[in-house]
Amino acid sequence: MRVRAVAGAVLLAAVSLASCSGEKEGGHKGSSGSALNPFQQAKSLAKLSVPAAYDAREGWDTTLGGVPKRVANTPVAAVPGAGEVASIQGAPNGYTTIVRAADTGRIRWSSAPWNIPTPDDGDDDESQTPGLTVVDQDGREYIVAYAHGVRGKDALHDGTAVVSLAVYAADGHGASVKPLRQIDLRVKGEPMVRVSADGGRVLVGLGGDIDSGMYPEQSIAVDVVTGRSTAYDHPHDLLSPCGQADCAGGRVIAATPDGPLIGVDNGGFGLAGHWFSDSVRPRGTERTGDLAPFNGLAYGVIHGQVLAGWQTPDEENGTAADPVWSVHDLRTGRLQASMTCGYGLNNEINAGNYGSNREYSVVASPDGRYLAAGPVAFDLQSKKGVCLAKSGSRKGLAIVSIRDDGTAYGAVQQDSTADGTEPVTVQVDLNAGPDAARALGSGTTVPFVTSVKGAGLFLSRDNNGALRVSLRRER
Repeated sequence: MRVRAVAGAVLLAAVSLASCSGEKEGGHKGSSGSALNPFQQAKSLAKLSVPAAYDAREGWDTTLGGVPKRVANTPVAAVPGAGEVASIQGAPNGYTTIVRAADTGRIRWSSAPWNIPTPDDGDDDESQTPGLTVVDQDGREYIVAYAHGVRGKDALHDGTAVVSLAVYAADGHGASVKPLRQIDLRVKGEPMVRVSADGGRVLVGLGGDIDSGMYPEQSIAVDVVTGRSTAYDHPHDLLSPCGQADCAGGRVIAATPDGPLIGVDNGGFGLAGHWFSDSVRPRGTERTGDLAPFNGLAYGVIHGQVLAGWQTPDEENGTAADPVWSVHDLRTGRLQASMTCGYGLNNEINAGNYGSNREYSVVASPDGRYLAAGPVAFDLQSKKGVCLAKSGSRKGLAIVSIRDDGTAYGAVQQDSTADGTEPVTVQVDLNAGPDAARALGSGTTVPFVTSVKGAGLFLSRDNNGALRVSLRRER
């Protein structure tokens, strides 16, 4: 299966969630018989094959039942600042958010049961699973549980379609913790919800289905502290250059304290009221091209940085030239780094990085030095790019996660998406470049998140098909 990590549409059959054998869950004492350290507990661990940087014998596991192999919403989230891992799971009278210390696995706090909106009759198992995201707003971390459905429906009333958010402080404590705020956003129709917080505010994308992309044309930005929300139906109207040009199909890529980052389908992007892509183009790109009237595709946002792709002039023989990829400061648009890389902006092989579609999520090392999306990677300290796209006989690589030392994990890109095709997992030193890549052993699970309180977060399936959440200590 091709490795795809789409925000709000996680494919649980992908690399980080491959099936594997399991044992009883808990921690592991270690062979020495010495006193337990925070990563060593009395119960045996699930048997996982993990990269050499992690110790498969030290950590903890927990499982979540009832999570389909393919879901629209992610029921697990790392809380890096607080050193926690949060999960949401069904309870007899609602859904409960459980927050564990990443180093010990002990429960720090749990929420009171949350009554989610009644799933619409047209929803399937993929879209009914509630999700979690984490937002760092104004220096404080919040855990946000979300679900969509209908409120107030009974024999005499149709009810109201809503996306419901339950907001918790990450540093909570105790049991039956009530949300700081519950926000119900009225919506139309039967939206597929995509919730992210990459820009410092929660962004709720509405519409389409699980495969239609991560940036729908309609979205709502939410301030979780005040509860205020702002709906965007035609966001390109907020970009001043679009007043003099034909901009169509605009969509919000990230919600920030300074306003929305908006991308336009036929080219161009910018932070509304602050900067536009035409003034920050890297060398080697045209002002216009096939994406006329403006060049530039905002691919995604992470850690205050925007990853963008740009079309370049065709070769003299008429063949298409490789695009330029770049990283920009989110607040100012200032160019941080750029490179040419043969990973297309829109072609049949990658199903099109255009409009709402993105083949890969943007990921970064915990310290923000390294950034990647699929085969496009950057070292922002050295201002250099690392192109991992297919070149000659070397296969392309897709990055899933990155450590602070530049070790990246992912899989070999494959054209086939047939079920049952096991991906080849890999690791590569981004400091050394693509030739440093090496295949990991068969069945190796790569980390979903590389560093949470000194451990890597791994997702897999146990023998009963339940979603297993595992923390394994860094060596």
